[in-house]
Amino acid sequence: MKQNITVMGSTGSIGTNTLDVLSRHPERFEVFALTASTQVELILSQCAIFKPRFAVMAHEAAGRQLADRVKAEGLTVQVLWGSEALCQVASHPDVHAVMAAIVGAAGLPPCLAAAKAGKRLLLANKEALVVGGEVFLTAVNEGGARLLPIDSEHSAIFQALPEDPKHWASRIDKIILTASGGPFRTREVASLRSVTPEEACAHPNWVMGRKISVDSATMMNKALEVIEARYLFGVSPVQLEVVIHPQSIVHSMVQFKDSSVVAQLGTPDMRVPIAYGLGWPERLASGASSLDFHNLKPMTFEAIDAHDHPERFPGLGLAWEVLKAAPGTSAVLNAANEIAVEAFLEKRIRFDQIHQVNMETLSKVIPAAPQNLADLLALDQRSRAQAAALVQRCMV
Repeated sequence: MKQNITVMGSTGSIGTNTLDVLSRHPERFEVFALTASTQVELILSQCAIFKPRFAVMAHEAAGRQLADRVKAEGLTVQVLWGSEALCQVASHPDVHAVMAAIVGAAGLPPCLAAAKAGKRLLLANKEALVVGGEVFLTAVNEGGARLLPIDSEHSAIFQALPEDPKHWASRIDKIILTASGGPFRTREVASLRSVTPEEACAHPNWVMGRKISVDSATMMNKALEVIEARYLFGVSPVQLEVVIHPQSIVHSMVQFKDSSVVAQLGTPDMRVPIAYGLGWPERLASGASSLDFHNLKPMTFEAIDAHDHPERFPGLGLAWEVLKAAPGTSAVLNAANEIAVEAFLEKRIRFDQIHQVNMETLSKVIPAAPQNLADLLALDQRSRAQAAALVQRCMV
């Protein structure tokens, strides 16, 4: 029997790569639903190729536009819009697996809906865990969902661990997340003040969306990944380490209590972790190139002490700080960073002011422990409002 897949965020980098992998295995998978935010023409073309039962846009205007285009093209796709529709296609009884690739906190409600419905949840949305924290994990456990990480780093860790999570705590010494260092790893620190959005989005190894590319340049993506790894693998913050690996061949490592290290290697192609998540526990052809060990360039690793807040990547150390702080603090950091990065991409603040907005928002928004989705969304909105006010103060 074919598996029905909902691809949330189908027009983004993860979404398009997911559809590429699915297209290689038509005998195994059926696209049940596609969702997007604004790219009507792209999702329309995806609908024409994959013929999903549903297509969902985040907002009504784009939804109505897509509905008109679908009708004009004679496609038999039901078009919906809004948060409730996203949750509907994530938790639908006919869906077997959900690729959660909506960027930002907007992906949290449908992720929770899929978790509560017991779906196989392929998690490419960091915010489900960074914002959702214990609320999200409770939904996963109570709903009987299967959580499969898609971030290259977390997929690498998952692949290195025993299949049964019961053995993780007794065997893990530490988890080592690798980071490329982004486009500014060797750039003069003083010059970071004048970085442009175009420079920040020019990642040396990965092709990604603009927001995550900026997060890679600031290393905030690695801070969020540290937080995510804490929840995914149940380790303490002191068991999490980051090392710079510019070649992006070793995607992350697990050091076990006997001091042996297991690493996952591969080309920097997101189709590899996507295929692993779709096929788990089997292995599927991903379409990615294999490593050529005969011509592989030397691999290097560089230490980075996140706890000292180095000037080049000041945001990285915030991961450990928020994990020690009150529950919900990671949601505050995520919201502030989304607002700050958006302002930078719109050239309203400087690159170095992203960290300033994040730090000041953390100092001003003290959360009470969130108990449910409503609490999380209220905290997210309060943090965004505070960050937006700070952006106004430091606009260039």
